[in-house]
Amino acid sequence: MRVRGLRHAYGRQQVLRGIDLDLAPGVLVGIVGENGAGKSTLLKILSGELRPDAGTALHQGRFGYCPQDVALNDALTVRQHLKFFKAAYGLADLRRAEEIMNELRFAEYADVGAGVLSGGTRQKLNLTLALMHDPQVLLLDEPYQGFDWDTYQRFWHLADGLRAAGRSVLVVSHLAYDIERLDELWRLDGGILVPDSAVTP
Repeated sequence: MRVRGLRHAYGRQQVLRGIDLDLAPGVLVGIVGENGAGKSTLLKILSGELRPDAGTALHQGRFGYCPQDVALNDALTVRQHLKFFKAAYGLADLRRAEEIMNELRFAEYADVGAGVLSGGTRQKLNLTLALMHDPQVLLLDEPYQGFDWDTYQRFWHLADGLRAAGRSVLVVSHLAYDIERLDELWRLDGGILVPDSAVTP
């Protein structure tokens, strides 16, 4: 992904003041910032959900986006969600989805309705739906919210595997957790990205 000069304002409030970012293949990058810093606005622009006032965001290959707000249909089971997205992505089977479910340890919920799942299990499903088509570029907004410690560790193992497979992974959070796992860490401050010296040279 190549991002150049992204700007966005809500009325007179300038939220993004010129964002430049490169996501190379096989990197795990983090962006942190306080609430209201513009992280969600940035991700909405990168995912194509929101048009910027200026600048460009280009990516190659399959694209995945795991939003912070879980968008599930409570009337459908986990398996029905997978089948729906299988058709939407044009996939031949659910093999990759099943691998992720096993990795995150919630395969036993396949026939359970989304409306009765715990917050953490809903987030597992949210992440699975974003990953099941094996995207080359993946945007994750607070992807581990609601996870217990074991699932949190499994998430990072999954992220490491994606990086090793040459995927570009961007994790956005309001706090910097496990920064030693990242190749780069940026802070969104005052509408611009500032490299964090703890990780980024």
